Amino acid sequence: MPELSDAAASTRSSPASPSKKVSWAELFFDLVFVFGVTEVSALLRVDHSLAGIGRALIVFVPIYWVWVGTSMQANVNDRSSASGRLSIFATALGGLFMALAVVDAYGDRAVLFALSYWGCRLMLGIGMFSGRRVPINPVTISMFVSGPLLVLGAGVGGTFRIVIWAVVTVLELSTPTLLRRRLSRMHFDAGHLTERFGLFVLIALGESVVAIGAPVAGAEDLHTDVLLGVTAAFALSCALWWVYFHFAADAMRHALETAQVQLDVTRHVLSYGHLAFIGSIIAMSVGMRETILHPSDPMAPGVVGLLYGGCALYLATFGYTRWMMFRLVSSTRLTAAAAVLVVTPVAPHVSALVALVLLAATVTVLNVVEYLRERRRRLSPVVAEPGGRTSASPKKAT
Repeated sequence: MPELSDAAASTRSSPASPSKKVSWAELFFDLVFVFGVTEVSALLRVDHSLAGIGRALIVFVPIYWVWVGTSMQANVNDRSSASGRLSIFATALGGLFMALAVVDAYGDRAVLFALSYWGCRLMLGIGMFSGRRVPINPVTISMFVSGPLLVLGAGVGGTFRIVIWAVVTVLELSTPTLLRRRLSRMHFDAGHLTERFGLFVLIALGESVVAIGAPVAGAEDLHTDVLLGVTAAFALSCALWWVYFHFAADAMRHALETAQVQLDVTRHVLSYGHLAFIGSIIAMSVGMRETILHPSDPMAPGVVGLLYGGCALYLATFGYTRWMMFRLVSSTRLTAAAAVLVVTPVAPHVSALVALVLLAATVTVLNVVEYLRERRRRLSPVVAEPGGRTSASPKKAT
């Protein structure tokens, strides 16, 4: 089964172990980040260049890191009390301020963005201190180092702001790795945490649906090429959903449940892997929007980069996460990522609609191949073992 090891495959047919449920407060908290993703997409639409992608990433990482930190806290601590819910709401307000500042984060709203992030990390740090002892973890690093640096960058402006904020981005992302030994004994509820990250993937996919519909919702005439573009873009979104939720989501839960050091899975697969998943979907969403607006025209190079590059990154990231979970190569998804890159040079020389159809078809073919491979395994006959005994053909991770 793609993205599943032998043991992971069995979890699909066995009763699920009791797991912590995602709370209504957490789902309400996520609504703020729907807006945050939308604003990051708006920033990326302004500038499709590599520099624009870099600036969008620099402001997206703090937003994402607030969401990750809050989700981790809700996983390891009880947030069902009134005070716990109020803490989630207060952090959500800080996230809302960050989202409001995104479109002008490199201008007049830089201080609002930086102070809001620092405030969110301070909110997460409340209750961590016992006596005079200050724990060293990603939250306290943000409280005493990253947050102040972000505010410092907001005060200087220009290139220096970008450099300082880029340093903060690298520091925040590397802190869990630098503190691995100190954090290695942390225990997480696998079902709850993997569901939380899956929900953020859904938020990003929801942005792709908005990107498909928003450009044409107010149009007086819906021409055939526009409707075909909407169809192809939506088919691509469905195919992206299938790649993640049909196989990979279960594999991630199994990997976290069975890992000797759960932190390694949360770092590589959840925190880092999902940054790539979500960022690539945001990039593709911007590319879809531009395609829907001008389906009969060739794509600009920047749009090709967002749409095709984002898709290749999305598929290739499954190769990274699968290796980190099971030390196995995801041959089908890496092959599909390579196929997207091979087709990329063609995209600027055909209409945007044709380029979009080619991309949707590539991801759809990947899903069909994986589905047929799994179906063949389920229908495979018994195999002979040494000594004349027979047994069911084992499921093979692919």
